[in-house]
Amino acid sequence: MDAEPPSRGSRAAELALVIFFLVLVASGLLIQTTVELLKGKGVGALAVLHQKPTSANLRAYEHNLEDASVVARALRPWFQFVQFAWLHDGGEKALVGRDGWLFYKPGCDDLLARTSSTAASTNDPVAAIVAWRDALAARGIHLLVVPTPNKESIYPDQVTHRIASEKMVMSPAQRDLLARLRSAGVECVDLFRVLAKARTESSQTGSPPLYLKQDSHWSPAGVAIAAKTVAHRLIELGWAKPGSLEYSERPAPVERFGDVLRMLQSPRIEQRAAPEKIPCVQVIRPDSSQPYQDDGASSVLVLGDSFLRIYEQDEPNSAGFIAHLAKELKQPLTSLVSDGGASTLVRQELYRRPALLRNKGVVVWEFVERDIHLGTEGWQKVPLPALPGQPQSAVATPK
Repeated sequence: MDAEPPSRGSRAAELALVIFFLVLVASGLLIQTTVELLKGKGVGALAVLHQKPTSANLRAYEHNLEDASVVARALRPWFQFVQFAWLHDGGEKALVGRDGWLFYKPGCDDLLARTSSTAASTNDPVAAIVAWRDALAARGIHLLVVPTPNKESIYPDQVTHRIASEKMVMSPAQRDLLARLRSAGVECVDLFRVLAKARTESSQTGSPPLYLKQDSHWSPAGVAIAAKTVAHRLIELGWAKPGSLEYSERPAPVERFGDVLRMLQSPRIEQRAAPEKIPCVQVIRPDSSQPYQDDGASSVLVLGDSFLRIYEQDEPNSAGFIAHLAKELKQPLTSLVSDGGASTLVRQELYRRPALLRNKGVVVWEFVERDIHLGTEGWQKVPLPALPGQPQSAVATPK
């Protein structure tokens, strides 16, 4: 049986829909062109005529149009709000989990990636770490490597209900990294094992979470556990001896929106959310009640990323990993922090600041798990800075 031809009413509806979308597209172009002409600018849509039609230029042209569009800027916050509030979609950077938990999406994607071995990478982290360990050892300096687990590794059940409660997941890349570093004789602290055990115990006792709900970083509870673990390992190895300075603590609670929430770049979403209450604990000197401060003359240098910056350089200050590690070791430390740059950038910064290595006996190097694959600038082999009085030509670049 032949299908009935479409009625005039349905044809009219289809035509009206087509006309509506054409008018919508044309009006956006007309509004944008009018705004640009009133501002004395050239018509942005014509910029494509002045470039070679390569794929890179066309992609850049598309992104520039999106960024410059008046209509898009006006409507984007509303679309983001609907996408987040109704569809539970956080876009490219955020993954909406359960019970108000937010996760950094690139980290989650990396956790699920099939690639496990880090040896085939152009910038092999193990090769870079071993070369740097050897360069430090030649100066009589010990290296302790501290990979920090992703939030989703410790709380995968808050990403999806398909994962059983209290089950933790170490990424294949982290497992491979730790195994290869141990085989190469590099001293490491396995914070995944420690935090996974603490997470199980905290669930049973009702203790605070080890990571923040709106943020990709650890909570003050996670900071305290990590600092105790690293201090214990340094003392156990004999690389650091407890000092004589008995630091005190005082409550310093703060409220803040998490970095994952802010990555959405939507004021409407932030207005709908409440800032997270964070029970920070500030480390203070007992003799002056002043917050903890670094000491460049310390024998311990701590390098790392934003997991060292949070609470330490951010509000309330002197309440992060560095201050709590100093409290556990009973002595001030020297530190260098590079947001998102612990794989390479922090070592490049150290190369430019050789005084930070003066009189050092141990370097603690922290980096977040996802940077095994996603580290800024990869894992380059960076030489140590020249010693005072030593010509730079005498400093060999690691092979």
